[in-house]
Amino acid sequence: MVAAAVQLLHQHGIERTTLADIAQLADVPAGNVYYYFKTKDDVIAAVVEAHVQQVRTTLQSIDSGHRSPKARLKALVRELGGQSEMVARYGCPFGSLCSEIDKRLDAPDFAVADLMLVIIGWAEEQFREMGHGSQARDLAIDLLAAYQGNALLANTLRDPKILSGAARRLDRWIDGAAHAARPTTKPTSTGQ
Repeated sequence: MVAAAVQLLHQHGIERTTLADIAQLADVPAGNVYYYFKTKDDVIAAVVEAHVQQVRTTLQSIDSGHRSPKARLKALVRELGGQSEMVARYGCPFGSLCSEIDKRLDAPDFAVADLMLVIIGWAEEQFREMGHGSQARDLAIDLLAAYQGNALLANTLRDPKILSGAARRLDRWIDGAAHAARPTTKPTSTGQ
């Protein structure tokens, strides 16, 4: 049921998705949905948690599959860029959800910021390991902001090429960040 809710909230938005829609997509009786989700806020909380867990799983997979922070950051960009068709059609699953929840004045405090903070924190670790020290957080925010901005444009213009082009540019930007972080070596003195 949560998978159905994730899909529907992404494709149709919070306001247009009903518990009955979730039951139909999940192919379960409506009573089952109402048993687990008493309100739409319960659905939203479950969807946010599902996204956070999915992000953590993806990042753990990237961590285990790549040795260097540069390779890990590039793997994240490939992962995000690989969703260009879906993002062009429905928007970024995380960005859209965060934006919609923020507009609900009557909504309880969801852990929606975690969707962005998990990615930012992880990327910050990569940039710090790369050697960027105090700039690591700013670079992590720049990385996510670049993706989110391009995701918004890809969705607005219904053009997946915008996001795939952004992924290529971010790949080169990561190369530049890795190069800039390299310590400079000083010539050694022979004492003469």
